[in-house]
Amino acid sequence: MDSVPHFDKSGLGQIVLVLQGGGALGAYQAGVFQALDEAGVEPDWVIGTSIGAINAGIIAGNRREDRLPRLREFWQRMEHGPGATWLGAFPFVGPMAANALTVMTGVQGFFGVNPWAQFGVTLAPEAAGYYTTAPLEQTLSELIDTDILNAGDVRLTVGAANVRTAEMHYFDSRNAPLSVRHILASGALPPAFPAVRIDGELYWDGGILSNTPVEAVFDDVPRRSGLVFSVHIWHPHGSEPDSMTRVLARQKDLQYSSRSMAQVVRQRQIHRLRHVIAELAAKLPPEVAQSDEARQLAAYGCLTRMHVVRLVAPPVPGEDYSKDIDFSRDGIATRWQAGYADTMDVLRTAPWREPHDPLEGFILHESEGRHAMA
Repeated sequence: MDSVPHFDKSGLGQIVLVLQGGGALGAYQAGVFQALDEAGVEPDWVIGTSIGAINAGIIAGNRREDRLPRLREFWQRMEHGPGATWLGAFPFVGPMAANALTVMTGVQGFFGVNPWAQFGVTLAPEAAGYYTTAPLEQTLSELIDTDILNAGDVRLTVGAANVRTAEMHYFDSRNAPLSVRHILASGALPPAFPAVRIDGELYWDGGILSNTPVEAVFDDVPRRSGLVFSVHIWHPHGSEPDSMTRVLARQKDLQYSSRSMAQVVRQRQIHRLRHVIAELAAKLPPEVAQSDEARQLAAYGCLTRMHVVRLVAPPVPGEDYSKDIDFSRDGIATRWQAGYADTMDVLRTAPWREPHDPLEGFILHESEGRHAMA
């Protein structure tokens, strides 16, 4: 077995972990964190949406030595029950049948069926969903210490969609104390899960508006240099679908990849302009540079630098459009191991140490997952 790579944080700034939403696919993120943890990479800031918010909350809401054990316990609780496991053992149709049973009965420790919703009964807005997430609230209350979460050692940000205004809202532990309810709001994906009310407003899953919450890093004020691990669990690239099951699978990939590359291109342009402004301001004669007008214009520039590592989860053999509810033991283990192996590869190569254009304030390092290719 290869040795765990040594991580050198010097000159990099803050370490940020950004986690997409995607249900059972989030096991890949847990593997990513295991690799970072073993290599001594301590995140300063964790940002997540939906299942990414859950993983992020467990990381930020525990002492360092407890984070990985709590993540393991969470994912063990998410595994299919005996009935679905038995069905899943059958060849060909087994996995599909197991996922269908999940739809019909829920996942112990995560969500259960809301019988009133099945019959079209008028419900309170906080109860209007096909399932109840009361089991998840109990699970997270047992696995997350809110005192540690709000102590400030690791900053936590979770994204949620305001039902009334259709605006993305980021709940941030730097600005106000967070609770398990904020994490539940980030994962309240309709029509399956009911909205969560916080401070009088209803919130749904942030993935409706932005499933890759990396803009929270790019737009943060004040700007800081950093190394950003952006973990993508939906496939941004794929082949042309030639069956309805593949159409449904590809549709989900496109929907939840959340225009992440468009954000990257935009931010690369913005950060380059900021560096250009800073370089130009440095060349002004002292008598011009000290003027109020020059100071105001120079404030638009900065020399912070972000290295962004995009870790893209590979497809798992046999997965289909229901892959985000594949809570089988094998599915979770395969995705977890892929996240671990892909991240170890990145840590060994450390692309952020390679030479780069000094005018670039945003440097992208692509890492297409390859340890679980179908």
